[in-house]
Order: sequence, then C-alpha cells, then structure tokens
Amino acid sequence: MQHHSSPSQEGATLPRALLIAFHFPPQSESSGIQRTLSFSRHLAQFGWTPMVLSAHPMAYERKNASQLASLPPELIVRRPLALDAKRHLGWKGRYLQLTALPDRWISWWLFALPCALAMVRKHKPAVIWSTFPISTAHLIGLCLHRLTGLPWVADFRDPMLQSDFPSNRWQRKLFGWIERLAIRHCTHATFTTQGALESYRARFPQALHHKFVVIENGYDEQTFAQEPHACALPGQPGQTRPLTLVHSGVLYTEGRDPSAFFQALAMLRARGLVDAQRLRVILRAPGDLDYFTQLAQRCGVIDLVHIAPPVPYRQALHEMLEADGLLVFQGRPFNRQAPAKIYEYFRARKPVLGLLDLEGETAGMLRSAGFPDLVEMTDPEAIAPVLTRFLRAISDGTAHVASEALVAASSRTHRTRQLAELFTQSLP
Repeated sequence: MQHHSSPSQEGATLPRALLIAFHFPPQSESSGIQRTLSFSRHLAQFGWTPMVLSAHPMAYERKNASQLASLPPELIVRRPLALDAKRHLGWKGRYLQLTALPDRWISWWLFALPCALAMVRKHKPAVIWSTFPISTAHLIGLCLHRLTGLPWVADFRDPMLQSDFPSNRWQRKLFGWIERLAIRHCTHATFTTQGALESYRARFPQALHHKFVVIENGYDEQTFAQEPHACALPGQPGQTRPLTLVHSGVLYTEGRDPSAFFQALAMLRARGLVDAQRLRVILRAPGDLDYFTQLAQRCGVIDLVHIAPPVPYRQALHEMLEADGLLVFQGRPFNRQAPAKIYEYFRARKPVLGLLDLEGETAGMLRSAGFPDLVEMTDPEAIAPVLTRFLRAISDGTAHVASEALVAASSRTHRTRQLAELFTQSLP
C-alpha cells in the first residue's frame, strides 16, 4: 500500500506538498476521494511534488481496489492505523460516544501525527494541505502546522458547521473548536462553492476573509479519455430502446429524497405518458438498496426504476456516457454545496434534470450553465410537467448540454493549477 520513487523520479527540484486526506483509494464510499486523487496526479504538472498521508484501508467500511491503479507510481503514500469506533471499538453497532469525538476515526490522529512528522523530517515539504469532511484530518493538519511552522491550506469540501449538522451537542462543540482554530491558523482556507465561502465570511471576522478561496470540484479528463465516446444503449431487435435516465451516487431520506420524483413518475404513468417500454430510470449506488427498492415499490414505479448497486468508478462514468439524461437531487440541507458529480455530468455532455431547492448553490450553477429543467425536488405536482418537458426535449434532440467553454473550465487539471498557485502564494 506504499509507493516509493527515486529522487530523480520525484523531481528533486520541485517543492513538496503533503496532502492529508482520509478519503483516498481504496476507499470507495465517498466521491471526495476524486478531489485528492486528482490533486496527487496533476500537481507535478504545475511545479509541486505531492505526497499523501491517508489512513490504513481497514478504516474503510467499503473498499474498491480498482482506483489504486490510478495513483502515480512515484507517489509517496503513507497509511497509518485508523480505527473506526463503530466497527472496531463497538459492539453490534453501539459504541461509546467518547471514542467517536470529534468523529469515529479520531484514533487516526494518534498514529498519523508521528507518521506526518517523520515525513516532514525525511522529505521536507514546503506546504501542508488537509481536507474535511473527516474533521480529524484538519486536527492532524493543525497540529502539524503548529509543530513545524509550515504553511497550511485547510480544504473544506463541505462547511464544518451547518444549521442541522452535526446534531450531537458534543460533536458540534468540537467541530466548532477545530473549525475556529483552522481558520485562525491556516494560511488559506479553500471551499468548493461560492455559497460555502460566503457562509464563512458571515461567521468569521473580516480580518480573516483574505484567506478564503474557492477551488471547485471537477472532472478528470484522463479518466473520461479512457472511455469510448458516448453512444446509444442497444435495444432489443424489433424494439425501441426506452429513454434511460441515470442518477449516480448516494441519496438520503432528507435533502436527496427521491420520493416526490417517484410520485411524479407514478402520475405520468397513470396519464399514459410513460411506461417501462418508453422510460428506464437507474439510481446507481444510492446507499441503502433495500430502502430505496421498497420506496419505489410503495410508489408503484418499481418497473420503471432500477435500484442498482455500486460499480467501479470507470464503469459508473461509462453508464453516464451511455445515458440519455442525468438526474441530480440536491435539497435544502445542501444549499451551500454542489455535488462533485455535477462536473462529470457537464463533461458527459448530457441533458441534466435538476431536482433541487431552487435557492441553492447547485440550482444556481445549473441555471448559469443554461440548463432549463430545474424543479423543486419535494413537489411531485411541479416535477411531473418538468419531467415531461425534459423527456420530450431528449426525444426530439433539443435538450441542452454543457457548452465547450464550461466543460474546459470544469476539469480537475484546471482546479489543480489553482491549488498549485495557492501553494506558491502560501510560501513565506
């Protein structure tokens, strides 16, 4: 699980950056692995040699080794022990709250800090970068910065404190404490959306606002380039293939709840506007497969909706490329966030139906990009006509797709250039 290289391979003349990230291959549950993975792959193009401090794979509940092949062979990766309080320190899913504060992987800090100090002594990085939403990553970054004096860039893929998260009182107190120290001591704080940055401006003194920078998520062109061009899914001989809509990624009972969408599908079927011969909806890797299968059954649309298990990342991209249209669910709890898959949707050059809170960041992004089919995700009566219009536009070839300019600006290579420039600005 460790990767080594010779000094000549590493680019001895380039400054080093130590990336601290819990979500990293072979972890497979969070799309956040793509952000760190792309930075580790592309930083060398922009004058920085990356190395990664992650967690031992036993910390991950779900693993997929396929993306380990995407790591550059010269990349140095260290994986100190990290225990999951729920799985390793609990009994039948129950565990002491104290062992899971600020998060279930606080034990990672105990093993990662000495490992990080050893990496600093041996490899002499010029900058530290850590990424949330595992708060222990920022705790490691904070301690390492205080012990070494190295510049520190704190990356917030999501805001640490939100109106209803964390809900646990003690966890919320500790999140707030880590967040305050991170903002006070970091050289720069990066956010994935402008809305998230504005929320931090509202909560922190103006004297700290100069630290705040947006580096959005994106898509990885190299991965897309390995896929064949988008093509139509084959139908059965003598049959017309149904239009296929895909949502790729986790859904929730709040904020990404497909219930109203299912109800809208049932309405359209009752009116004779859709059936299983004309429409197929794939919800790929939504999380609790049994729950969403039962939900589709209760709504009477199980013949239209396929609840599909996780697949390797490249296979999921291939499915997007073959789909006729793509779905995104992003409700009010996530108004200051934009799912990373949006940028992959742009690159797939497919029509997008947004089931959203219309005041949120994702709705604003899609609106600015020219996508017209956006609707309040909790209102089946509103969804039905928008879905009808969306399907009609796909059928007649008039559905909107991302512009070439938007696709170019959304690449992770472009985002890595922004991060490299920020690293350079951080140097004393």
